[in-house]
Amino acid sequence: MLEQDIGKSLRQRRKVLKITQPHLAELAGVSTNMLYKIERGQVNPTVGIVQKIADVLGMEVIIRVKLQN
Repeated sequence: MLEQDIGKSLRQRRKVLKITQPHLAELAGVSTNMLYKIERGQVNPTVGIVQKIADVLGMEVIIRVKLQN
């Protein structure tokens, strides 16, 4: 599922950078509870929230349109 893939990527990057969940949540301007749920794929976050977190982690959010044949 997309939510789990996003959460896994964010969690892995956060751990590489050795940032705690509370610190990342504070830097990104989201609640710790929301970050916890995103990392575990328990919520479907808005693109805006994912972008805020990704910016802090030095990541880029890319959206691709899948074309139907």
